[in-house]
Amino acid sequence: MDDERKTWMTQWSDEVDPERVLPEYPRPQMVRSEWLNLNGWWDYAILPQGADRMGENDGRILVPFPVESVLSGVKKPLMPDQRLWYRRSFRLPDSWREGNVLLHFGAVDWKAEIWVNGQAAGKHTGGYYPFSFDITSLLIDGDNEITVAVWDPTDRYGQERGKQTLKPGGLFYTAVSGIWQTVWIEPVPQAYIQSHRLTPDLDNQSLSVGINVAGGEGAEWRFEAIVFEKESIIVSGISAVDEPLTLSIPEPRLWSPDSPFLYDLTVRLLDRDNRIVDEIGSYFGMRKFSIGTDREGTKRLLLNNEPLFQHGILDQGYWPDGLYTAPTDEALEFDIRMTKKLGFNMTRKHIKVEPARWYYHCDRHGLIVWQDMVNGGGTWNHLHHLVYPNLVIGGVRVNDRPRKALGRHESQNRDNYRKELREMIDALYNVPSIGMWVPFNEAWGQFNAAEIAEWVSRYDPTRVVDHASGWHDQGYGDIKSVHIYFRKLAMPRRIGDRAVVISEYGGYGLVEKGHEWREGKAFGYKIFKSRDELTAAYTSLIRNQLKPLIAKGVSAAVYTQLTDVETEINGILSYDREVVKMDAELLYSLHKELITHN
Repeated sequence: MDDERKTWMTQWSDEVDPERVLPEYPRPQMVRSEWLNLNGWWDYAILPQGADRMGENDGRILVPFPVESVLSGVKKPLMPDQRLWYRRSFRLPDSWREGNVLLHFGAVDWKAEIWVNGQAAGKHTGGYYPFSFDITSLLIDGDNEITVAVWDPTDRYGQERGKQTLKPGGLFYTAVSGIWQTVWIEPVPQAYIQSHRLTPDLDNQSLSVGINVAGGEGAEWRFEAIVFEKESIIVSGISAVDEPLTLSIPEPRLWSPDSPFLYDLTVRLLDRDNRIVDEIGSYFGMRKFSIGTDREGTKRLLLNNEPLFQHGILDQGYWPDGLYTAPTDEALEFDIRMTKKLGFNMTRKHIKVEPARWYYHCDRHGLIVWQDMVNGGGTWNHLHHLVYPNLVIGGVRVNDRPRKALGRHESQNRDNYRKELREMIDALYNVPSIGMWVPFNEAWGQFNAAEIAEWVSRYDPTRVVDHASGWHDQGYGDIKSVHIYFRKLAMPRRIGDRAVVISEYGGYGLVEKGHEWREGKAFGYKIFKSRDELTAAYTSLIRNQLKPLIAKGVSAAVYTQLTDVETEINGILSYDREVVKMDAELLYSLHKELITHN
């Protein structure tokens, strides 16, 4: 292996088996017994954007690794004037002759068009969310062919893209295009459970269960929900499908970072004669995220009605070998296990939405998640009067700038943002570990932040919302959120009647020779020369700067960051996850001092 290739690999790279790529069930909160994984080798071609069919292929690509990644077997960029085409064949198992067949995509970045046996199956835009199509009517006996075409202009169009760029460097990283999560098919009855919504109510010791049903229009459907604890039935109930079912959970076992207990759940679709038509397996946690006051009357983040200092790590979710896609499920889980091992009780998933199994591991290991919306779109210059009124930029008060009507393209991007924000919440609503939604990061494409956050709070009143992480606070909501780099940690101004969180700080960097993405190219907020220097500075940061602020009102803090990412070297771990730059036991001890301080 040459030196350059070595920097692209991790300890899990060689464990990737093309015949069994990410073989784990991809949707842990909605499990059916039968499914077929379509990951593996597909034919691919990169063609001009105007091409209307694939034709000859350029070679093979290992799905679901992005085309730009080394694990894909391609490692080529996709340009805005091109489309990426995929093609593969499959056969249905003989036992699937009855009922319908759904084709699922975990995520495809960004605009996908899908055909089955040459007939259109559907389209989807949005690079981070699952989608599916009923392909029953398109299937034939014998070999069936799937074709996928993807257009992804990355940072040339304005869609939500996170940290992706066509010219990576510093805080922005290699673009990701095409299929990057598991592709799979499953058999379902003609009428089946399309989705379900779980809402724990800790104060009333209950769980609300609602379902959506596809197919079987006009029938009198009902559903049954059964709650288990260690295979023993706790409670069950039956309701009409158009009415949520409330189940009593007496003396519930609570979910928390120290005790991440999860209840198992079975949901069954019943016909009018109470025969089981469809069945899914799921799980939930009894927990409550909220804002309240401590004994001194200070606003705090609460978990299960008690103040808990949430100390987290910024997690970008990038991999040198798979970029957006972890090479194996063990690798995906590794980051979560390491976060807990370092003594953090929270992680901020930064401007990326992960596969469902990542959240499953957070649920199981007890790691609170602050979930960022994937930002893109315009810049802070588009804010005009939307930010707080006294902001001055370039000697001109923002509210005094001439206001202009939105162009068609920018208006379209805002509509797309709203669409994808709702998709994100719908996709992740049932996840027990998610405690906060973050609609905007540092004004990346920020618009109507207070209005957007208010909508999020109405749509999901069970979680806290950070309306503007870091910049352009509009004085809205329950959170005063600041980013502090390059200066000493301190209480912010204009707090109002809100809880204070330092949603980013730190960024201390150290180059680990032999583990660099590009030798001689390194970015960090403050770079140290040795592990001893880094450890001393970090210890002082935690004990002398952050810890005293807890008593003054800081309710949570997020350190930047878990791993190096490409040329950004401010991770506690190297990008390949081979090196922990500071002693893990020392960090665990330091962090526990913070969490137990309040």
